[in-house]
Amino acid sequence: MNEDKNQQNQLNIELSDEVGQGTFSNLAIITHSPTEFIVDFIRVMPGLPKAKVKSRVILTPEHAKRLMKALQDNIQKYESLHGPIKNIAEGHEPGIPMNFGPKGEA
Repeated sequence: MNEDKNQQNQLNIELSDEVGQGTFSNLAIITHSPTEFIVDFIRVMPGLPKAKVKSRVILTPEHAKRLMKALQDNIQKYESLHGPIKNIAEGHEPGIPMNFGPKGEA
């Protein structure tokens, strides 16, 4: 009986090859309304004054909180294996200026 219940509670999650490749992001902007949290993932490129949103995720407030807790748990596990992650806000490393990196010239 328990096996039948476990099989009913399982979720089959599929990951396409395209989504499995992932999208690199080095900036996230979070906005919210009373009913949703919107997370825009952006890739800022060196020397370019413009950046595009590469992915947008829309979450309910409840799922946003679950995501926050899951990130906290995973960061704690990561740091227990690899040491503390440097926090930009604590002055460990400088922020990313919008014009970072060398500029190409022709």
